[in-house]
Amino acid sequence: MTAFEDIEIPYGAYWSTPFAKWQGGLQHLHAMKFAAHVAKGELARRNIDPKSFDSGVFGMTNAQYQSFYGAPWPLHELGATRTPGHMLTQVCATGVRVLFAGASEIAGGLAQRVLLISADRCSNGAHLYYPAPNGPGGYGRSEDQVTYNMMNDAIGGHSMLDTAENIARKYGISTAEQHDIVLRRYEQYQDALKNDQAFQRRYMTLPLAVPKPNFKGESGLVLEGDEGVFATSPEKLAKLKPVREGGTVTFGGQTHPADGNVGLIITNSEQARELSSDPSIRVRLRGFGQSRTELAYMPEAPIEASKRALAQARVAITDIKAIKSHNPFAVNDIAFARETGIDVNSINNFGCSLIWGHPQGPTGLRAIVELIEELALAGGGLGLFQGCAAGDSAMAVVLEISGAAA
Repeated sequence: MTAFEDIEIPYGAYWSTPFAKWQGGLQHLHAMKFAAHVAKGELARRNIDPKSFDSGVFGMTNAQYQSFYGAPWPLHELGATRTPGHMLTQVCATGVRVLFAGASEIAGGLAQRVLLISADRCSNGAHLYYPAPNGPGGYGRSEDQVTYNMMNDAIGGHSMLDTAENIARKYGISTAEQHDIVLRRYEQYQDALKNDQAFQRRYMTLPLAVPKPNFKGESGLVLEGDEGVFATSPEKLAKLKPVREGGTVTFGGQTHPADGNVGLIITNSEQARELSSDPSIRVRLRGFGQSRTELAYMPEAPIEASKRALAQARVAITDIKAIKSHNPFAVNDIAFARETGIDVNSINNFGCSLIWGHPQGPTGLRAIVELIEELALAGGGLGLFQGCAAGDSAMAVVLEISGAAA
């Protein structure tokens, strides 16, 4: 038994906003305030007192005005006025890192009921200036936090796209193979939209009335679901050329920046039954894994992280019933399938970041929520989420859902 096996996610005690495209319907909302606004409403719908949390973890990667104050600010905004907490980031793996941090607090005896929130706004990213009074002419350095860092790795100077091309070259992955995955992932996302978005409504309150930037009333804009999902077809993809001269990755074979937030409650087994929308369904943590791979080979990192999560959970990949991945590039899924022997077409049912977008911080947490619901619909079983992050790192988690009726 690992330190986490008595820690649970109460079934149904999680939520996600729709993800909105870059410079879309959520672009003017302060990410921390918006996350608090959404969490306050979702807790009220579940009759959960915000003051009942003895800790909070907030995950975010893009600076917002006064984000220096970290988790205590959004916690206070949503009503958890005396709840301590901290903010952390691991770029695209922030969702799993937040889950691990909350579980660690419970395992270490610091808390019994933890509120996890992850949020980001890629839109209108901050322009940061760093003074350097002793530099030439006293001039400092500046960066556009979102776009500059996507294009310039702090260690190697390469772009995120370069890491995908490195993996495509290493595994011999063609543009056509990548486009086949894009078509499959788009097809799987359509299943989440069937019957008036029945799958998404299991964890997403729709429609979403977008608040005004000052959060005093509604703006008049309503999101019926994810905004900015690109409709695709073999014909449309065939017209796209690789972004890099001599490369393989097209704009169709990669995700798009987005805005949104996700919340989730984690607690001990006894309290999980109290907070669950269906106490007969249990969502237990079985194991975590983390890894870092060779410089500029980011999409390969989740392979080792997944192996470590499976080892901690004492299960094999063949025991896993459902897999979700953070796939900023189609090559992520192809390389993972080749190394593990899984059927690449069987993973990421109902959606993934390749299709619904990439707000960074909340990306992995939304995929974990969808993984829980997929397994609940399937009658339970083991699930694996894995995802890479800038810095050629990755995190993975194994969950077990039991008590669900098929």
